[in-house]
Amino acid sequence: MSKKSRATAKVIPLAMVNGGCPICNRPTVADYRPFCSKRCADRDLGHWLSETYRVETDEGPELDETPDDER
Repeated sequence: MSKKSRATAKVIPLAMVNGGCPICNRPTVADYRPFCSKRCADRDLGHWLSETYRVETDEGPELDETPDDER
């Protein structure tokens, strides 16, 4: 994002009702909603890719999977 577009980025004040950016709590910017910047959006993506965030399920392991020590 260029300096010019950063200066003209739209701030969405209603996001503050929801707490703002989920990473740093700054006001949300429309171009990166629900985040405030590309940096926070990239940090969130990094958390998902490094499996810091996980979606828990009640499912067990697949039947054809074996633990690593049995291979």
